[in-house]
Amino acid sequence: MAAQRKNRPLAPHLSIYQPQLTWYGSAANRITGVALAGLIYAYFVGYGVGLPGLDVATLAASFGALPWPAKIAAKLGIALPFAYHSLNSLRHLCWDMAKLLDIKDVYRTGYAVLALTAVGTVWLVSK
Repeated sequence: MAAQRKNRPLAPHLSIYQPQLTWYGSAANRITGVALAGLIYAYFVGYGVGLPGLDVATLAASFGALPWPAKIAAKLGIALPFAYHSLNSLRHLCWDMAKLLDIKDVYRTGYAVLALTAVGTVWLVSK
């Protein structure tokens, strides 16, 4: 049996396919979802077990004491995945309703999500 397995052809791997917008979009949506959920869970677990410094007043004071490049970086680190995941989730809801499913619409909405993510991220960081 082991000898037969060695003679089987290998299934195609991702490395043989040409990367496409749909590929990257799907991966980015999953990564941003996991990152945002992980951040939220980590915060609430820490808050639940009573770690010091996780109350709103302390967090606001700590953030206010940061130099402006660190503030921009922190805001960007949260705003970018939030904006992308939120907008791409709306795109997925359209697909769940069987709308915008032809390849032209898939690419058009993909580029729209990227453009709106850039605009939304800049807007969120500027607040």
